[in-house]
Amino acid sequence: MFCEPLDELIKSLSQLPGIGPKSAQRLAFYLLKEPNKPKGFSLADTLEKSLSSIQLCEKCRLYSDKALCRICQNSKRYSHQLCIVETPQDVFAIENTNSYRGRYFVLHGRLSPLDGIGPNDLGIDLLKKALSNPELNEVILATNATVEGQATAHYLSSLLRPGLACSQIAQGIPLGGELEYLDGGTLSLALQCRTHVTTTQPELETTT
Repeated sequence: MFCEPLDELIKSLSQLPGIGPKSAQRLAFYLLKEPNKPKGFSLADTLEKSLSSIQLCEKCRLYSDKALCRICQNSKRYSHQLCIVETPQDVFAIENTNSYRGRYFVLHGRLSPLDGIGPNDLGIDLLKKALSNPELNEVILATNATVEGQATAHYLSSLLRPGLACSQIAQGIPLGGELEYLDGGTLSLALQCRTHVTTTQPELETTT
């Protein structure tokens, strides 16, 4: 219907989550108005710089423009606590509660065999390195309250060394709920009232 560049702009905008064809059209027409074009150029420049410079933290896999993110660089964070979450959005949600001062590990997903997502897709090798930290004395499993999230939490508990305390946020988290959509009060309470998790160790294979 429109000229090819405009069609491409609308098509590209509609690929963003939560933006349908009509919303994409409105955004495109807004950016193309003469007074708004500087905002469009600024947005394009910011996107290019951000996508080129932002990477995964080498320690926790949170987004960062340096080898280590700001949380991992912060010496005031508690090194004896490690909170394992599914997404970077979950880190921001927890940080906004101001009720946790430990460190994080971001899986960037959850186990889902039907979707072909296994342990190798979640940075498990790097997580095992974090779990070997001798200063670590508690792991908090903050996966979402979904079937896949609970299965992931169960798998993660099997990776812990014997004697390492393990807890899981639970109270106030509805079944099927995702952390990034919870209000700060509910999430803060869930962190404070986390429940103890009994860890399971994989059975050793025996040969005859």
